[in-house]
Amino acid sequence: MPKMKTRKAAAKRYKVTGSGRVKRSKCGGQHGMIDKSRSRLRRNRNNDMVDSSMEKHVKRLLPYG
Repeated sequence: MPKMKTRKAAAKRYKVTGSGRVKRSKCGGQHGMIDKSRSRLRRNRNNDMVDSSMEKHVKRLLPYG
């Protein structure tokens, strides 16, 4: 049986934690910082978890994650 391929786009965006949850970063933190409020930028710094309803879909893209 050949090895399964990882979807590289998903591997760059998501990381599976030790407990099996999927970690993701929040959107809106790449450019245009001057127009965004300081509190909004602080909120964007922290990582977030993928919703439980979408975890199964993301884990399918990361077979060895």
